[in-house]
Amino acid sequence: MNRGDDRKRIGKGFHRQAAEYDQHAIVQKRVVENLTRLVATHCSVTPQRTLDIGCGTGAMLNTLHGLYPHTQLCGLDLAFNMTLRSATRLGPAAMLVNGDAEYLPFGDGVFDLVVSASTFQWVQSLGRCFRECHRVLTPGGLLCAAFFGGKTLWELQESYREALVGRSRGNDRRSGRLQRFKGSVEVSQVLDSLGFSQVVVATETEMDYYLDVPALLRSIKGIGATTPARNDSGGGLGWRGLLNDMAGIYRSRFQRNGMIPATYEVVYIIAHKNVADG
Repeated sequence: MNRGDDRKRIGKGFHRQAAEYDQHAIVQKRVVENLTRLVATHCSVTPQRTLDIGCGTGAMLNTLHGLYPHTQLCGLDLAFNMTLRSATRLGPAAMLVNGDAEYLPFGDGVFDLVVSASTFQWVQSLGRCFRECHRVLTPGGLLCAAFFGGKTLWELQESYREALVGRSRGNDRRSGRLQRFKGSVEVSQVLDSLGFSQVVVATETEMDYYLDVPALLRSIKGIGATTPARNDSGGGLGWRGLLNDMAGIYRSRFQRNGMIPATYEVVYIIAHKNVADG
């Protein structure tokens, strides 16, 4: 699958689930709250123009509107229906754009503040994405973002991998289709290489709990995301058998008090564009 097909698949998933996103995005809501506090702490001046990359249904834009009621807000999302939901929520308070985080449709040095919540884990190239953020920031502008890191859903990924090994002795091509989240060290290296200054990268762990694996998978699907155990087999008895094996492994290894945990590692970044950079 090439990059264009992969991006279309991601966009279609979130486009399709836009109306249900908020009821499933429990961890994502906590991330927005944490990111808002970081913005308030590290944005030393009131921004004139702010961009939210992967704005979703407008939760982050809404909090920024309350924090900076006079800033010009712009939200961008790959999924068209997400921009419609944001438009309904924000009204004339924000301009909404259907576009790609890796190819921002804006001129150089336009925004004083660029934010993003729970989006950058989906980009093909973090380097290209951060380069675009750097380009559209004004000199001295602030990038403040949060996205899911390498330990996210590790219980699900390990259970899926073990189920595959049990069924195919490790030769199943689907073992290479697990979601590859980026780690904090890799993120720091990318930001430093692009010339950002005052870079801070930190991680926090968020936990969520579900009755069973099907409930977890429904929640992931409900926000529009594809699961680490994405169905590349076209369905059928073999696929359902694999899912049943995975659910059994997950339950036996991790279930406590009738619930299974799901770990989310959240990478938070704060970075400034050098004042000398035009």
